Amino acid sequence: MTSTELPALLIYGATGYTGQLIAEEASRAGLDFAVAGRDRTKVEKLANQLGVPGRTFALDDPSTVQKELQDFQVVLNVAGPFSQTAERLIDAAIAAGVHYLDTTAEYAIFALAEERSAAAAEAGVMLVPGVGWDVVPSDAVAVHAAGRTPRPVGLRVALKVTGGFSRGSVSSAAGIADLIGLVRSDGELVRRADAAPVGFDLGAGIEDYVPVPMGDLITAWHSVGLRDIEVFMRSEGAIPTPGEELPDGPTAAERNEGRYWALAEVTDADGSVVRSVIETPTGYTYTQLSAVAAARNVLAGQHSAGFQTPSSAFGPDFAVSISDTHITDL
Repeated sequence: MTSTELPALLIYGATGYTGQLIAEEASRAGLDFAVAGRDRTKVEKLANQLGVPGRTFALDDPSTVQKELQDFQVVLNVAGPFSQTAERLIDAAIAAGVHYLDTTAEYAIFALAEERSAAAAEAGVMLVPGVGWDVVPSDAVAVHAAGRTPRPVGLRVALKVTGGFSRGSVSSAAGIADLIGLVRSDGELVRRADAAPVGFDLGAGIEDYVPVPMGDLITAWHSVGLRDIEVFMRSEGAIPTPGEELPDGPTAAERNEGRYWALAEVTDADGSVVRSVIETPTGYTYTQLSAVAAARNVLAGQHSAGFQTPSSAFGPDFAVSISDTHITDL
């Protein structure tokens, strides 16, 4: 079957908080897509609302998942926690010859996609996890800052987030404490027992950021080749604990009013340091736009087989192509 005969895009997990935002944006953008999930009532309701096809299937049986994907060119996985969905969809996508994107912020999923890279390349399939706020902006600002110095060797990323969190995001973060202290040192992933907050200035004075194991430990390694990478985060609001009673996610007003930032601090071999900050809309708004833009690019033929980072897949300017996003050198 040739690519011209295929429907275009399948959005799996489209009935969730972030999934609905992305499906609505895909509709506004005029993409040819279908929505999918496990709950038939919710899928049919959203499909009817948007006037697109809907498919209902769980991910328990690999042959069923492969069969459901094989009619599409691209699958965009928005079903978190991704620890429960990504491996099954990645393996089915490779088997079906379908390009895979997702909006994860879970370190383990970047590691999984990296591990599946050879199999994907052999099948002519591209795997790009993290086409949302994490890691599109941080990957781009790391590439940008590294380009400002002749012999970059080390990177520290500081992420600053504001506003509320969706239930899905909180569920996806459930295992993050188990990996605290994970860094890349001399090219290897290691655990540091002495992980402690570090002060960074992203424009509002020095503030404390806590070490977190994020996908940048893998994406910056691939995008820039830096051998020493650490990631830190600061939230302007309390981060809910898994199981806490929460609304579906931030309101439209909260998504529109807040801002997110990512700092890349790059050290050169001579010890000099450069810093750049990318400022974006809030994470849910940014993810809504960047995930659809990524899918559009793949459908337009912009894909390289195997594991890719957002920058290697779509170019270093992809992140700032999203509305109201810019990089500032400090």
